[in-house]
Amino acid sequence: MQRTFAALAIAAAALAALPAAAQERREAAPAGWDRGDDARHERRARGRASLDAIMADAQRRYPGRVTDVSYDDGEYEIEIRQRDGREVDLEYSARTGRLLDVDYD
Repeated sequence: MQRTFAALAIAAAALAALPAAAQERREAAPAGWDRGDDARHERRARGRASLDAIMADAQRRYPGRVTDVSYDDGEYEIEIRQRDGREVDLEYSARTGRLLDVDYD
């Protein structure tokens, strides 16, 4: 009898915690994000070079602190402030990962 009561108490506590866990997940996700967005994002990303690989190449070529990363029209733009204070803007092809352009500000 005591084991049954203990098992019911544990099950009730676990069920009570479920709404709180679900709420935490909802709060952690960006506004308007649903489970289907993950799959759609993965399908779009398959045709692109890895941003991690692009960032590693940018840091290798132009060491410094990354101040901005953006994506627009098939290109990643990465801004790096170098140790000497100069700002360098790099444009990479999102599809191939090739460095397309370098500008100093």
